[in-house]
Amino acid sequence: MFETVKKILEDELQIDPDTISLYSELSADLGINSIELANLVMLCEDKFDITIEDEDIHRFITVGDVVEFLESR
Repeated sequence: MFETVKKILEDELQIDPDTISLYSELSADLGINSIELANLVMLCEDKFDITIEDEDIHRFITVGDVVEFLESR
């Protein structure tokens, strides 16, 4: 799952893959803003055919948080 999320970040948001780890903070480390986060959420919803609620998005601090959430679905 991590590799899939990493690929989305790399391909869709043009994040340098060398900077992406499970512990990378989406905003502080990767520079993702709220619009890019919304885009990431939509891409994950489409790729995994799930719905991510607004209250879940607020828990996405690190790449690992996103991976953990997706694995729980």
